[in-house]
Amino acid sequence: MIPVLVTGARGQLGDAIRRRIYRHPNYAFTLTDIDELDLCDSNAVADFVRRGRYAYIINCAAYTAVDRAESDAERCLQINRDAVGHLATAAREVGSRMIHISTDYVFDGRAHRPYREDDTPSPTSVYGRTKLAGEHVLLEALPTDAAILRTAWLYSEVGNNFVKTMLRLGAERPEIRVVNDQIGSPTYAGDLAEAVLHILTAPTFHPGVYHYTNEGTCSWYDFACHILRVAHLTCIVLPISTADYPTPAARPAYSVLDKTRICTVYGLSIPRWQDSLDRCLHHFMDAASR
Repeated sequence: MIPVLVTGARGQLGDAIRRRIYRHPNYAFTLTDIDELDLCDSNAVADFVRRGRYAYIINCAAYTAVDRAESDAERCLQINRDAVGHLATAAREVGSRMIHISTDYVFDGRAHRPYREDDTPSPTSVYGRTKLAGEHVLLEALPTDAAILRTAWLYSEVGNNFVKTMLRLGAERPEIRVVNDQIGSPTYAGDLAEAVLHILTAPTFHPGVYHYTNEGTCSWYDFACHILRVAHLTCIVLPISTADYPTPAARPAYSVLDKTRICTVYGLSIPRWQDSLDRCLHHFMDAASR
């Protein structure tokens, strides 16, 4: 059995991985969250990893409250940079490899073509800067034993996310206003989990930075319209500009990620966002009808 540590196991991605581990009986997964392991405690992390002698660490833990991070920068840095450093140091000591999740927020969103892994990051928010710092400490500690997956617009059946918010508001209100000048690619946590597990179980581990989102692009407005249409909600969606909806943290206006590298290196076939969203929404509707 190959021992694997998963952190942030009660988040969207961690939960999606948990639902799929039965497909990999040759791997022994240890699922942790803050109650089991405080990643900000370097001694606790070192002891935990040393005892488990993990071959792989999948780090799904992160501070993802983008707006709150602007006034909580110290805590955000502790989780998104320092905790990653603690895991990386412990991994290096026992010879573990790490798979770590990062974000489109490392870019400023001013591009006019999909961002490649070798494009120069330029984050404009506390969240983006701390996630980039986490990438740096990981690659410094484990230059040949770490794979970083940058993703964007993540959603799932659990936790707080755009899909669940639209379903709630769409059922409560006659109309909602949604930004239509921010462009990206929605990503179903189930698909990202499949990609992570594919990398974990691949015959050869290829370190480095990768991009992963579902295929296709849309605005938040387009995303919302599709959600409500599939859910058969009659709420009207009105398009607005980013200027009409100010937030503490700046959002990338364009955060489409180029997935060529991960598809080429790991042979992945990535579903379109509409198909994955439909699958997720049908899970919601099936659960509601029971």
